[in-house]
Amino acid sequence: MHRSQTLLPPPLRLAAGCLALAGLNAMLGCAASAPAAPPAVPLPALQGPAAAAALPAPALLPVAAPPARTEAAAPAPASAGVRAPARAPLDAAGFRAWVEAFAPTAQGAGIGAATVHATLGQAQFLPQVLQLDRAQPEFTRPPWAYLDSALSRERVAEGRSQRRANARALDAAAARYGVPASIVTAIWGMESDYGRNFGNFRTIDALATLAYEGRRREWASRELLAAMRIVESGEIAADALIGSWAGAMGHTQFLPSVFLAHAVDADGDGRRDIWRSIPDVVASTANFLAHSGWTPGEPWGVEVRLPEGFDYARAELSVRQDSSAWAAEGVRPTGAGTLPALAGASVLAPAGARGPAVLVGSNFRALLRYNNSNSYALAVGLLARQIDGGTGLQAPWPRDLKPLSRTEVRQLQEELNARGLDVGEADGVLGPATRAGVRRLQQSLRLPADGFATRELLLKLPGR
Repeated sequence: MHRSQTLLPPPLRLAAGCLALAGLNAMLGCAASAPAAPPAVPLPALQGPAAAAALPAPALLPVAAPPARTEAAAPAPASAGVRAPARAPLDAAGFRAWVEAFAPTAQGAGIGAATVHATLGQAQFLPQVLQLDRAQPEFTRPPWAYLDSALSRERVAEGRSQRRANARALDAAAARYGVPASIVTAIWGMESDYGRNFGNFRTIDALATLAYEGRRREWASRELLAAMRIVESGEIAADALIGSWAGAMGHTQFLPSVFLAHAVDADGDGRRDIWRSIPDVVASTANFLAHSGWTPGEPWGVEVRLPEGFDYARAELSVRQDSSAWAAEGVRPTGAGTLPALAGASVLAPAGARGPAVLVGSNFRALLRYNNSNSYALAVGLLARQIDGGTGLQAPWPRDLKPLSRTEVRQLQEELNARGLDVGEADGVLGPATRAGVRRLQQSLRLPADGFATRELLLKLPGR
């Protein structure tokens, strides 16, 4: 699930919806092929001196998501005259030493010796995983470009075909968990293109590599233990745990901890198989959303027209009120009729004052539990609507606006910080703190305070 970005707290997303997002995205790693692995090196005995070097056993959380992807922090400068110790290079030998040290930790967490040998004993160092984890495109994608890809004609058509072909399993999951079949189908399409691409990395290898590298060791170690518990249960063999480079598995990209907490044996064969059993895939996905707060019978959202003079600073998920209160302010659906009943609804303007606006409720937030990206959740909702025969957004996107590169976002963040509009670290990521700073800057420039950063805004700053 881009997956860093999977499930964010949920399965990570990592393909067209993945790790977007990510993703990750998000996110965090779908469609790359794993390199051929060298022969496995047997583990030494799991008792003795290696135990002293083992990491402390992390507690397994029911739902775990990788932290937001960030640039690696620069090391603190060494004191004058003191040379900072050089870090050992990341290689197969160092990986094997880390694995040997981690093996007693796994046993201490209740993993049997046979499972440790079947998993860690066969684990391989995958440099490609580290390359993918560190890769950040210089140019960000505006929401319309993301949605153009996510909602392609081919994906909509295939979604309708899969909805018909798997109607029995999808309808059963909808009846049991209250999540519409089209929503589950849309997530399936976003996460793996309906099973065409859920990755070919061995999950044990990918997570062990990420844990060894160390930037996200606590999270990766926890997910590695969860993957080992799956093998320990006897449901799925280690070699059958296959997915993205970030550890998200199967048709709808569950992280191992999410699999343990929410995977379902819907076909009754005694296995929760999210790789080969479509009934298990769709029931597991619906079960996750149900536990993430999905409200049966309530729409995820509706496209709206905002009243003249609307304060775009309120177009944030953190601003919530019932749809009746929004209606009293003049917010109207784009079509006929009235706003649906939504408790704690929020207005979102994904492209600022010049783009479409949507009113979203608790089910939109449930989708964010899958991948914590507004664009991802919006894509799932709109894809589901079109699978059901509906339409996409009606208002046009401001396609003439030029998106900022990550370098330009960092420049904007530095300028905001210099003006006292504290947005935190200049990391090139347009998060809530940066949007809030952009709003305050827009207010000072007497512009609509929609928080949407553009190149035009950057050029208005002194020295540009």
